[in-house]
Amino acid sequence: MATVGKVFVARLAGLAVSGPDGEAIGRVRDLVLSIRHDSAPPRALGLAVELTTRRRIFVPMLRVTSIEASSVTLTTGTVSLRRLDLRPGEALAIGQILDTRVRVDDPDLPELAGVDVSVVDLAIERTRTRDWVVCRVAVRASRSRLRRRGGTHVVEWSAVRGLNHTALQLPGQAVSQALSQFDGMRPADVANALRELPSKRRQEIAAALDDERLADVVQELPVDDQTELIGHMEVDRAADVLEAMDPDDAADLLGELPDLEAEALLQLMDPEDSAPVRRLLTFSPDTAGGLMTPEPTVITASTTVAEALARARNPDLTPASASLTFVVRPPTATPTGKYLGCVHLQKLLREPPADLVGGIVDTDLATLRPEDTLEEVTRYFATYNLVCGPVVDAEGHLLGAVTVDDLLDHLLPEDWRESEPRSRSGRLSTLTGAEGTVQR
Repeated sequence: MATVGKVFVARLAGLAVSGPDGEAIGRVRDLVLSIRHDSAPPRALGLAVELTTRRRIFVPMLRVTSIEASSVTLTTGTVSLRRLDLRPGEALAIGQILDTRVRVDDPDLPELAGVDVSVVDLAIERTRTRDWVVCRVAVRASRSRLRRRGGTHVVEWSAVRGLNHTALQLPGQAVSQALSQFDGMRPADVANALRELPSKRRQEIAAALDDERLADVVQELPVDDQTELIGHMEVDRAADVLEAMDPDDAADLLGELPDLEAEALLQLMDPEDSAPVRRLLTFSPDTAGGLMTPEPTVITASTTVAEALARARNPDLTPASASLTFVVRPPTATPTGKYLGCVHLQKLLREPPADLVGGIVDTDLATLRPEDTLEEVTRYFATYNLVCGPVVDAEGHLLGAVTVDDLLDHLLPEDWRESEPRSRSGRLSTLTGAEGTVQR
């Protein structure tokens, strides 16, 4: 397929990246640009490439041997696995520059004179020195009363005014282009992408996400980033996001805030949502009570196997949470009536749908106590080969359940979401390059 020497940035997003032997490395997610202080066009420094492990790295443009309609080929299969980290003077084309408000001084487009327009795309081309620079800018006029949306025009870079670091710091920048790249992405991957952006841009994108989506993303951020985002929100919005979060994650976040601030947010939350969070805050965070979710899958003994399986199919449940269904006497809201036992998902799959779960309850499985330490919880999971375990108080009431993902989150170092992983054996280790090979 023919190599192209000019390409629009939006078309780069999603292209497969491979080495010279065709070995897949990842996909392009963005482009890193050097924004200059003079009138010279920005230089494309490299690609933000998402590996198959969902990690984003920086690949210098000098490593790019060809850009084709469906893929990008590198000169080597050896790249640095260091996480993408923007330096002063750098910006992400899609994440930061698109949607920026600029003005156009082009005699061929007098209708745009003195009018604010939005950047909708950037075209880069390869020079004789093998550098890639921004050559053209696609802009769109704002909506007017006479038309739903202004027309799109492609102008030379030299005709664009106001595309600089100062403009990127101005408030009110639109986010539609940035949001489009998050469509279909898992919350953890969106969280990783947000971490690459400056604080101001993260706050703009967070403001545009709906409460449910933002809650899922916040849960995947490091604690410092969580508190920063919540701290910049209006208190009513912060309370709405906390309501949409899993109670255990909301409790962890509130536990990092000053007591007065945390209590103010709890007061604004719906009592039905704040009640389980308050219960979790009474436990030490490094105990089973502090780790558990107060909303496991709970049924009564008179529930049929078919009904229990329907509960386990809930797409909002994690695989770990769906692995065990807990059987109690009414009420089924935590703290429940007397805990009777549990039913394993595999057991449900082997039984006739019309049978009652009361006849297949596992009453022998040991339970966790809310005061059990991290070590005791870890031993429990290892002893019984589980990924989910019930937490029962001294009176026999089910309080919640600990899942292995929450356990690992507390066993790993606090900065595990930010730290660099060790080189892995296999395909990824062959991509690891010397730190000094990255030129920017």
